[in-house]
Amino acid sequence: MKSKNTTLEERIEIVKYCLNNGLNYKETAKHFNIKYSQIYAWVKKYREHGESGLYDGRGKGKPTEILSTEEQLKLKVKELQSKNKFLEMENEALKKKKQIERQLMNQKYDT
Repeated sequence: MKSKNTTLEERIEIVKYCLNNGLNYKETAKHFNIKYSQIYAWVKKYREHGESGLYDGRGKGKPTEILSTEEQLKLKVKELQSKNKFLEMENEALKKKKQIERQLMNQKYDT
């Protein structure tokens, strides 16, 4: 697969697709025609830093030590909100998985 330039929105969409499909990196890579390793890296960054972790800031922006205290706090709040959103999505996915497993077990014992 050839390297592909993606926007922040595309990376977020790809990561959410992967998470909603039970972290199936192989299927996600095939679906979006992107390298497995790239998707794995994005999911890891998303888990650690939220959506802001998917931002490609090479050659742009100020280092965090130059940011004012207020700017640093705003950035931290945004990161924590993103991480919380991710954890909520992950929790929902796990609940759905458990529900499906229960349904399959019930079907197995009903037949």
